[in-house]
Amino acid sequence: MLLASLAILIGLPVLLWSAGKFVGGAASVANHFGVSPLLIGMLIIGFGTSAPEIIVSVFAAIQGNSGIALGNAYGSNIANILLILGLTAIISPIAVKSEIIKKELPVLLGITFFAAWQVWDLNISKDDAFSLLGLFVLLLSWSIYHGMKGDKDALADEYDEEINSNEGTVKTHVMWLIAGLLLLVASSRMLVWGAVEVATFFGVSDTIIGLTVIAIGTSLPELASSLMAVKKGEHDLAIGNVIGSNMFNTLAVVGIAGTIQPMAVGSEFLYRDVMVMFASTIALFIFCIGIKRQGRLNRLEGGAFVLAYAAYTYWLIQAAFI
Repeated sequence: MLLASLAILIGLPVLLWSAGKFVGGAASVANHFGVSPLLIGMLIIGFGTSAPEIIVSVFAAIQGNSGIALGNAYGSNIANILLILGLTAIISPIAVKSEIIKKELPVLLGITFFAAWQVWDLNISKDDAFSLLGLFVLLLSWSIYHGMKGDKDALADEYDEEINSNEGTVKTHVMWLIAGLLLLVASSRMLVWGAVEVATFFGVSDTIIGLTVIAIGTSLPELASSLMAVKKGEHDLAIGNVIGSNMFNTLAVVGIAGTIQPMAVGSEFLYRDVMVMFASTIALFIFCIGIKRQGRLNRLEGGAFVLAYAAYTYWLIQAAFI
């Protein structure tokens, strides 16, 4: 138990630190070779903040711990919206100006609906997983199209400022890219092992561990990037990071894990966790799409998100121990 706890306490910070170095290195190298800031932001930064989720879920699937793989992905989606955007909006209300973000919100809602429909039969088969990856390829193509168009957009301007703030030589960025990837793999294996051991010790399911400790932990890059974005007045970047991460989690993380190991889904996971993820995505869509007004997430709505996440966490703890 002591070693397992240490594995989590050490593995999680290393995972987050290495993810930051990996994403930062990749973005800087791409920028050096003339890739547009919008394309770098949508592909590398937007999706790259989900690097912890995908590595953790892949190793969980390989080891047969599908509960951690699925709980990590969907739990991170819930934490990204309710906890991270909620806290961010409380600190500074988030205004949505980017037309790209307004186009991505309905796409995210559709993807979330498709994910909920997939688990309705309480199983994610390999066919389901490959269909998720197929949608992910289409999403990547759409992102590349918008990134290469180079249209002026509020999100493009914010990505440009963020990327050009990185200093250092190409050699240095390549070194951090490689080192970050290696540490991501090592720390993920450590974290999954520790989480499984702790779940076994307390007699709770690995799904609960995936939905709570690991989901919150692997969502910390999104929290850091969103808080830094609103501090700089880059509101669209704060929303964009979360939308990109949730798309990646739903399509790529679950898709890759499902191709490795088909996943059985408990009925409580469907009616509790999947429904909370779906409801929180609908709420984000309503607040940020801006029907007859500018899209925004104010302090009151952010506070409601955080309270909803606290209630959801209490529900999970009650289910695990009572």
